[in-house]
Amino acid sequence: MNRRLILNLVRREGPLSRAEIAVATGLSPAAVTFVTTDLLSEGYLIEGNATAGAAGRRPVPLEINYAGHLAIGIKMNVGSLECVLTDLSTAPLSSVTVDFDDPAPATVLDAAERAVRRLKQSTPEKAGEITGIGFSMPGSIDAENGICIKSHRFFWENVPFAKMLRERVNVPVWMEDDTRAFALAQHLFGLGRQHRVFAALAIGVGIGCATVVEGTVHRGAHGQAGKLGHARHRLQGPLCECGRHGCLQAFYSENAIVERWRKEKGLDAADRFAMTAAAFAGDPIAREILREAGEAIGQHLGTMIDIVDPEIIIVGGEAVTFGNFLFEPMRRALEVYCFTTPPPIVPDERDNFWSSGAAALATQGIFDFEVLNGSAP
Repeated sequence: MNRRLILNLVRREGPLSRAEIAVATGLSPAAVTFVTTDLLSEGYLIEGNATAGAAGRRPVPLEINYAGHLAIGIKMNVGSLECVLTDLSTAPLSSVTVDFDDPAPATVLDAAERAVRRLKQSTPEKAGEITGIGFSMPGSIDAENGICIKSHRFFWENVPFAKMLRERVNVPVWMEDDTRAFALAQHLFGLGRQHRVFAALAIGVGIGCATVVEGTVHRGAHGQAGKLGHARHRLQGPLCECGRHGCLQAFYSENAIVERWRKEKGLDAADRFAMTAAAFAGDPIAREILREAGEAIGQHLGTMIDIVDPEIIIVGGEAVTFGNFLFEPMRRALEVYCFTTPPPIVPDERDNFWSSGAAALATQGIFDFEVLNGSAP
């Protein structure tokens, strides 16, 4: 418990002296010295440069040894695995994309094994050991046991993928829904680090909204919390991947938004970058579709905000490319539908948000952010 307390304090606040740690935690100086000595010897903490104190003494600050331990993050997409080797803070060191033709578990397992071996080969000299692998995918996930209970997108059901991958590569593996992995990374090292309660909204192939409350990612009783994209927007609507009609993401996922613009413009091919460029150029069709999408997502998000009361909404996913063409209508909708003043919407514009989120599943084991066993050897 004291290890967790000290590690997470230094993670949140940055370099601190032993005396500052004792004051902040309420632990005795002797207890702080005992725990930090172990953490230094194990390579989780390092000593920084001494700074002058008020009485002329030079306290030595302690900081997280982010470079001393590595993690691998794997995000499962349609037709490919997006994979990254990171340090302990989930900062990318190298990356690789591995394609697969068939989403069957055995095929994906082969692709994941290839990715891990390639990333291991790219490990920098004198880098720390790989402490674990995080694997994220859309679906209902039993995170404690590393099992995909159900993924409509990939037709998986009761697949113990964490155990399967661990047996191939002999490294501990953690598994989680991709949006919740994104939320975890935001809590540990991202825009949610200083917030007690926040929501992580992801708009990509699907739409998800994970919540972190007092340091815990909310999963729900059956691992299905945060499926905002499966809220029914209109009962008589397009077919969703879940088999129902009218789900929010069937209307306004990034894919659905771009496809609608492509059809209305009569284009043979299009992507989100072309649509965003058209919106900047004044294309009324692109702007109207994005306005409509922002308002609709904002309407459903407003209900969640009234229930959870988050301090901030962090937005990730491919749709972040649309910028304020999407976010300003969303903010206006929140002003209409929220009971109280809505929280700010803050986009995460990094390119590697998905795979870094998966890597956070492995680094959480070091910080003991949540007590999940992973599928360890």
